[in-house]
Amino acid sequence: MNSIIKTNFDFSNQTGKYEGKVRDVYFIGEKYMAMIATDRISAFDVILPKGIPYKGQVLNQIASLFLDQTSDIVQNWKIASPDPMVTVGYKCKPLPIEMIVRNYLTGSSWRTYKSGARKICGVSIPDGMREHQKFNSPIITPTTKADIGGHDQDISKEEIIAQGLVPKDIYEKIEEISYKLFQRGTEIADKQGLILVDTKYEFGLLNGEVCLMDEIHTPDSSRYFYKDGSQEKFDKGEPQKQLSKEFVREWLMENGFQGREGEKMPEMRDEIVEKISQRYIELYEVVTGKKFERIPYTNNIYERIEENIKNMVARL
Repeated sequence: MNSIIKTNFDFSNQTGKYEGKVRDVYFIGEKYMAMIATDRISAFDVILPKGIPYKGQVLNQIASLFLDQTSDIVQNWKIASPDPMVTVGYKCKPLPIEMIVRNYLTGSSWRTYKSGARKICGVSIPDGMREHQKFNSPIITPTTKADIGGHDQDISKEEIIAQGLVPKDIYEKIEEISYKLFQRGTEIADKQGLILVDTKYEFGLLNGEVCLMDEIHTPDSSRYFYKDGSQEKFDKGEPQKQLSKEFVREWLMENGFQGREGEKMPEMRDEIVEKISQRYIELYEVVTGKKFERIPYTNNIYERIEENIKNMVARL
């Protein structure tokens, strides 16, 4: 047993369960939820066939840290993290969009731009830009939130408001908050020798007020470049050294897979699984400045997670 890819708990007063691409969420009563960061990994909106050891622990602990470090900007859903792979918090009413903040033309935005598009989610992008080039200022390119197995769809601010997905005043508030969160993440990353390239935020409403949900500034939701040598690499047209999930997407594309119908998932050999695991651990250590402490995968790991959640919920 070297990864957790599925959980199946039944807690006292459990009112529901939701399985996301990566997280299993258990709803407790009307107010609370327990979110387990599993070792599942997804790319191109497809869950890959093997889990990545320690990925869930990395994601949960980074998100927990950044939720604490941004709580002065906006309230968030976290109450406590009673287990290395678990956060317990408040149940929010989710808004049906994701706010993607970009400070560089890279990843999917570069692929869209390279295809000839000069507008991304209603935001105009000037001619003559190069891959990994910094924008004059960060931009927001929202997407809709897909159901399990579906694809997130690009959407503009104007379309979001016109379709009534989010009221105009709420949208403008989360737009402002997103820029502030991105600025805070940029400052924290800079101190660790990293560049926060892009990231996504999810919001909901808690007692009628905007609330930050889910993860924040993790390698699943964000892209980081190493600051050292970044400008030189850009000037020479060389690939950036980055810490994100993009290298997983690149590996899939090199093997002919982008999640499209008829494409075959490449074999995930042990060496690629180990490489991905090491990259997640590396990001944790670089972005937090702390040594990652591997929690052993023992036969009672499920019992440990269940007991830690039960004890936490009993104190609520």
